[in-house]
Order: sequence, then C-alpha cells, then structure tokens
Amino acid sequence: MEYSFSVGWLFGGLAIALAGGLIVIFYRQIADNLANGVSSYDHVKLFGVITIIVGLICTANLHNFILGLLVNIIFGR
Repeated sequence: MEYSFSVGWLFGGLAIALAGGLIVIFYRQIADNLANGVSSYDHVKLFGVITIIVGLICTANLHNFILGLLVNIIFGR
C-alpha cells in the first residue's frame, strides 16, 4: 500500500488540533453551558486532549496508515 502526503489533511489536522486546544483552554465555560457543570470538567478536558491527538495524527497523515492496518487486521487481506 502506498501513502502520499496531503497538504489538505495537514491544514485539516491543524484545524482539528486547534479546536481541541480551544476546548482545553475554555473547558470550564463549555462544561457549564453544554454539559453538567463541575462534575464534567475532567470529561471535557479529556475530550479536548483526545481531539488534539487526533488532530496531530491527521496533520502527520498517519490516519490513512492506521486505518489501513486496522482494515488488514479485521479483514485479513
């Protein structure tokens, strides 16, 4: 399988990582307005960190490689 670098995914991944960073910065306001308040502060921060990690994976164009490995494991080509 051949993978090539995509500039579109570079900018898309940066946008996803930026959104995750904003979630981590403003987690209190997000939890108060959209979730259950103080009891969900940690959940909102965790969601932000996971979003940052997914954004960095997309920025490095590793998502194609990871999905390819997953499909090969499940369907065993």
